[in-house]
Amino acid sequence: MPPPPSDVLSGARGVVRLLNTAGGRVLCLAGDVDAAAVAAFLRRYGREPARVECIDAGSVTALSPAARELLLDHLEAAERAGRTVTVRRSAPVDRELTGSR
Repeated sequence: MPPPPSDVLSGARGVVRLLNTAGGRVLCLAGDVDAAAVAAFLRRYGREPARVECIDAGSVTALSPAARELLLDHLEAAERAGRTVTVRRSAPVDRELTGSR
């Protein structure tokens, strides 16, 4: 049996993954995305925002400041490159991105 992912070992409560799909790369966030989940993602993929076609954050229940920064970094990188990224948002993500509480 393979070892568990590093975010499981680090005690992260949420999940951040980069998936390759038929429609392109998808940044997936789910659960209570805390700083440990973001740190595990950055150790695996590096700090440079990945080129993604979609961000799936529809299953996020809470977004830490580090997770919000990661999400915004990917959106800003796409905007600077002139690319449109589809974002599937949960209510907590929508509140974070629009600034409403």
